[in-house]
Amino acid sequence: VLYKESVGTGTPTPVTPEMERVKRNQEICSSVLYKENIGKATPTPVTPEMERVKRNQEIISSVLYKENVGKVTPTPLTPEMERVKRNQEIISSVLYKEHVGQATPTPVTPEMERVKRNQEQISSVAYREGLGKATPSPVTPEMERVKRNQEQLSSVLYKEHMAKGTPTPLTPEMERAKRNQENISSVLYSDSFRKQVQGKAAYVLDTPEMRRVRESQKHISTVKYHEDFEKSKGSFTPVVTDPITERVKKNMQDFSDISYRGIQRRVVEMERKRVDQDQETLTG
Repeated sequence: VLYKESVGTGTPTPVTPEMERVKRNQEICSSVLYKENIGKATPTPVTPEMERVKRNQEIISSVLYKENVGKVTPTPLTPEMERVKRNQEIISSVLYKEHVGQATPTPVTPEMERVKRNQEQISSVAYREGLGKATPSPVTPEMERVKRNQEQLSSVLYKEHMAKGTPTPLTPEMERAKRNQENISSVLYSDSFRKQVQGKAAYVLDTPEMRRVRESQKHISTVKYHEDFEKSKGSFTPVVTDPITERVKKNMQDFSDISYRGIQRRVVEMERKRVDQDQETLTG
């Protein structure tokens, strides 16, 4: 305080490039002299306690860093950023696999299988508990189109990454095994069908939409039937006439004439008269 009281008013001088250069040289010299005065040190092993302290320091630094971060402006995720991100992940995966050493495989025991299934079930239950209520959205034709395009692109990309295979000849033994598999599949399918489906009716909800469609189909069928009837009305279908058809036609016509004109009754009366005349001739 006394030192500052005795200091008078000074004249400020501008910071010239020469002064900047001298200041940087002084800093470099100070750093060099500092390192020259440092002697040789004894390395100490990294203990678990030091690891724990280091992790705590990193966590504290991360918390303090996040507290000092102000508001930022979000930037959109462009396709170029997506491409760079994927490349970085691929590079990281390659580098990670290069540093992986040889491991000793362990057999999968029944106990490990049981624990794995339990973990999957617990994860599934915990995941479903964390799900909130969702709003169902209808599947529009545009969504269906996009889905089909995605499936086609996935199929094309999958086939592009497939390597060339070596064709193997189809031997009679392979043919026999294939037929046996088809027969077994058919038998199992038939058994499952008889047990689950056969004799049971399939229930379908009779919604107003289905009733409307059914009525529309009936109307369309009726209109189509009348249209075909009007077109075919007044026309006939030609039939090939063969000797058998001619004979049957003639017989039917003879039967019709006999029934219509009463020729059968007249034949019976003439036969009776002829019998009476024969009897008179014999008695006379």
